[in-house]
Amino acid sequence: MSTNPPAGSVYVDVDAMEWQSTPFPGIRIKILFQEPDGEGFTALFQADPGAKLPLHRHLGVEQSYIIEGSLVDDEGVCTAGNFVWRHPGSVHEAHSPDGLLGIGIFQRPNEFLETDNDDDD
Repeated sequence: MSTNPPAGSVYVDVDAMEWQSTPFPGIRIKILFQEPDGEGFTALFQADPGAKLPLHRHLGVEQSYIIEGSLVDDEGVCTAGNFVWRHPGSVHEAHSPDGLLGIGIFQRPNEFLETDNDDDD
């Protein structure tokens, strides 16, 4: 029977990770950390110029730090080197006119309220 506690740190080789596509054209993520319950997570995200996140609701606090480029919504612009966080329950669309690289910390995944795949065929 082992009584050794698990190591205190988990190092992530981000460069070795593959970018994962998302349902949204031009947006990719790398999941850096996932809560054991599957809800909260931290991700590196990348968006091509002009990429858009459709209307969505934040079910928990969302924190975003922009490393390169910018993230824009109807309340403002978050540029490289800056940080924005959103209250639970807030609703918005977001886009990146010039592309971006950023880190997002999500208490819970977003609830998307519209998609481009709402066709009835």
